[in-house]
Amino acid sequence: MEFLQLVKERYSVRKFSDRKVEKEKLDLILEAGRVAPTAVNFQPQRILVIDSEDNLAKLKSCTPYHFHAPLALLVCYDSSVSWKRSYDNKDMGDVDASIVATQMMLEAADLGLGSTWVGHFDPVCIRTAFDIPEHLIPVALLPIGYPREDCTPHPFHEKRFDPEHTVFFNSFSGIGSPKER
Repeated sequence: MEFLQLVKERYSVRKFSDRKVEKEKLDLILEAGRVAPTAVNFQPQRILVIDSEDNLAKLKSCTPYHFHAPLALLVCYDSSVSWKRSYDNKDMGDVDASIVATQMMLEAADLGLGSTWVGHFDPVCIRTAFDIPEHLIPVALLPIGYPREDCTPHPFHEKRFDPEHTVFFNSFSGIGSPKER
């Protein structure tokens, strides 16, 4: 599939079939994350594959937004190895993990699978349920699987601002406050 077509057609899937994701497809999704660009190529991403019945049940206790997917990836970063910007010590691990998660979501879509980005989870519950050490920071949860037959994009899926609303050349002068828009 052409890339721009893929990113336009991909949507957040919130209804999954019971069909399991094949190991070969999971391996390709994980490879897409492995080769994602990261700051200074430090590769701080750490991904937990959640696919057993026991672990999926644990996940359901940490978020209502699991959507009964047969597989979920918890995307974290290792704060002990992530690059920190020298000017203000900003930890780029969350950015790196976000790039990794995005590439995995796009690979899943290209393979005919659905996914959605979940940021609404209880981090304390996640840490406890999956015995996550303090230096690993959970960023996103990606439920992944085959979309159910009755799954459709959200009505707002194709609603996008015109480029003039989000893209500026050489200066932000003239941009008003959100209330002025």
